[in-house]
Amino acid sequence: MSAKVLGAIVGGCLIAASPVAAQTTPGQRSDVKAEGDARQLRYQISTLERVLEGAVEHGVAVTRDRLQAIAQMPTELLVSDNAHARGFRLDGYGVFFDVSVPSFETTLWSLRTLDQNNLGLDSAMKELQQIVKGNVNAEQALRRVELQVTPVGITRSAPDATARSTAEHRTATGSTASAGDPDPGRADDPILNDPNEAYRTEVLAALKEAMLDHSSSLGIQANEWLTIAARGNDDRPRLAPADGGTRTRLLRLSGADLLAYLARTIDKSEALRRIELRVF
Repeated sequence: MSAKVLGAIVGGCLIAASPVAAQTTPGQRSDVKAEGDARQLRYQISTLERVLEGAVEHGVAVTRDRLQAIAQMPTELLVSDNAHARGFRLDGYGVFFDVSVPSFETTLWSLRTLDQNNLGLDSAMKELQQIVKGNVNAEQALRRVELQVTPVGITRSAPDATARSTAEHRTATGSTASAGDPDPGRADDPILNDPNEAYRTEVLAALKEAMLDHSSSLGIQANEWLTIAARGNDDRPRLAPADGGTRTRLLRLSGADLLAYLARTIDKSEALRRIELRVF
């Protein structure tokens, strides 16, 4: 093969290969990187979405435990729905999360109404025990219900305890105190005075903690904001009273304060204090 023919073949191969090399231009590589960065940001946002949903569930659990301990009523059905969170990056602003908080409205309203008449589960069982006292069949039936509803916490000695309580509450004239008088120990607990406010406080505290502890990967700049809009869902019981508690609570922390906390130039208590709370 002559040198001229060999040169022609090599030149043709180079010309044919040049379009392939030109397929990844600097601009195209930049687009690929931008797409990868956007995908990573979306992943980080979705991760914090799950964290915020977990924070709401933590607030639910804490409130449920408090009510269970104080009111001695079943609390498994207190929540009407699951928490839902969606996050977005807004150019020129920062990162915004919309969080739907499940409602306690139905059961808490019922709980407050019953508690005003001292009709929590413990009190109701004591009343029934007094009614069936002396009727062996009725006592056994109530005992079976008692074991299903409250396997621990309510004992068969409850009627005697009720009798002692009644004797201790006799007035100077010999009459007994009203059966509807609330238990002073329970009446003093703030969660029974306003259970919805206690619930909101627990949820907001959990959301604030999540804002500080799980947002470092979002890349929020000093001139941007991290914002969470927490709002109750729209499920409202027909018999529940109107309540302005379904308004949106807006938690907002500046990027500068977030970066200061992440750099440990301010402590957590100061960072929590700098989170703005607005109600709409």
